Amino acid sequence: MPGMDIAALQQQNNLVLWAAFAAATVFGFIAQRTHFCTMGAVSDIVNMGSWTRMRMWATAVAVAMIGFHSMAWLGWIDPAQTIYATGRVIWLSALLGGVLFGFGMVLASGCGSKTLVRIGGGSLKALTVFFVMGFTAYATLSGVLAVLRVNTVDAVTFAMPGGAALPAWLAHVAGLNAGFVGMGLSLLVGGALLVWALSGRDFRTPGNLLGGIGLGLTVTAMWWISGRLGFVAEHPETLESVYLATDTGRMESFSFTAPMAYAQDWLIRFSDASNLLTTGVVAVAGVVLGSFVQSLLDKSFHWEGFRSTQDTALHLSGAALMGVGGVTALGCTVGQGLSGLSTLSLTSVIAVMGIVLGAVLGLRFQMWLLERG
Repeated sequence: MPGMDIAALQQQNNLVLWAAFAAATVFGFIAQRTHFCTMGAVSDIVNMGSWTRMRMWATAVAVAMIGFHSMAWLGWIDPAQTIYATGRVIWLSALLGGVLFGFGMVLASGCGSKTLVRIGGGSLKALTVFFVMGFTAYATLSGVLAVLRVNTVDAVTFAMPGGAALPAWLAHVAGLNAGFVGMGLSLLVGGALLVWALSGRDFRTPGNLLGGIGLGLTVTAMWWISGRLGFVAEHPETLESVYLATDTGRMESFSFTAPMAYAQDWLIRFSDASNLLTTGVVAVAGVVLGSFVQSLLDKSFHWEGFRSTQDTALHLSGAALMGVGGVTALGCTVGQGLSGLSTLSLTSVIAVMGIVLGAVLGLRFQMWLLERG
């Protein structure tokens, strides 16, 4: 939006924040209503052989993927302006961070988004996980663990000409239009995921469809809010293009590991004039609110605390692993899963593989604890 003055820019910034908060509230409402949970989906497969919740997750990815690349095809957003489109693939960070996150989310009874949903449902265990996860995430973002991360796993990369997003790379290699390749790949991959998901008879229920399609659309909505509504072609002071109210300065959709850290930092430094709200921070609050409203409507709200010392220790350990792993992998089951995979990023594919592997190892560890007990 060229030609903006500061007052108009602030109004636009506020509009972006309110829109992100609304989308996150819908996300939390749907996730609570449909029991959407990546850890639960993996657990259902490992423990019961049920793929129903994984089909819901795949549907959400497919809808977000097709939505993202449809907007890119229409010229509404620029796929190159996301953190997933860099020219280097941090494959070791994505894999190792994913394994740590996946293992941690099993110990902590759910990933970052599920933690926020459980807080809205009255879980004091999840509230504890939130604080520990946010603290360790901040230490991995810019604290003592950040130095270790940057000097070790982040240094192990390989280059992808055109960018880590597969459509951009293929377009560069083949000399084709990136928008055309992205639209084609999203229809091919997303369509295959939808066909697979809908082939499950047990999956085709209103609740499961709401979870898959609804959450996929909220991720798409966040891409539009950040990349279209929040895009300013010429900032009135810097004269440069800017994406308003984002943590990275780029176009963003949902992710919950780093935003948990930023949310705690915002609360701690509330009176600091330089401490500004971002879409990630308001999304954290929105998911909790949406879950809380739904838990009241279906009368599922109840206070939950730790059962034992071991239960406390496992949740604290899991929260710490998720904070470290989520930042190292550049995202969580939503940040690298739904949002990252929607861009068809190779880094996201590696991170999700790591998360699933970590979750399976975590479930095996839980089984070992039960047998030992």
